[in-house]
Amino acid sequence: MAQLSCKKLSVGYGSNVLVDSLSFSVKKGDYLYILGDNGSGKTTLMQTILHLIKPLSGEIKTGDGLLYDEIGYLPQQTEAQKDFPASVREIVLSGNQSRCGRRPFYNKAEKEIAVENMKKMGIYDLEKRCYRELSGGQQQRVLLARALCSTQKMLLLDEPVTGLDPEATAEMYELIEELHKEGITIIMISHDVDAALKYASHILYIGKNTFFGTREEYLCWKK
Repeated sequence: MAQLSCKKLSVGYGSNVLVDSLSFSVKKGDYLYILGDNGSGKTTLMQTILHLIKPLSGEIKTGDGLLYDEIGYLPQQTEAQKDFPASVREIVLSGNQSRCGRRPFYNKAEKEIAVENMKKMGIYDLEKRCYRELSGGQQQRVLLARALCSTQKMLLLDEPVTGLDPEATAEMYELIEELHKEGITIIMISHDVDAALKYASHILYIGKNTFFGTREEYLCWKK
């Protein structure tokens, strides 16, 4: 049974259709890379899946016990967001907001979840540091820890290595792969075809010609 399925989904803005009549599904434990040129609609598709943007048509469903508020999301950062004047601990804790409901504070369990994820991402020693003082790689670890506070089921990542140096890029890929091995379903937007061919179980290519299938099927399709 699919954790996430899209059927005849069209996304865009008003009369500007970026992705038309797209159908694909993601099962528990899949590692899906979304590839395509700039402007092809990859980010718009991800934001539509997250209900941040309304679909133009078609349907999106979750299943296999996955709820929408159990999907973690690591978006692309703007320059202003990189300069955010909050502590690492405050940012990671904010990933628990969906658990709080109307409660205006974090309880003990939510604080423990934040600590656990900071340790998992290797940033616990930075918890009191100001976010804007961190390197790009450290900031991405903070945002990944924040996203993990929302889920142990599915992560959506929008170009998580953009702007990172080669060492930080390799470390981020390995962190994400470890999460995948722990059973978290990964959906990642990327321009890195080499990484897709190394890590992906499935690939969705969006462009003039659209493809969805396994990594092996993608290699045949590209030929």
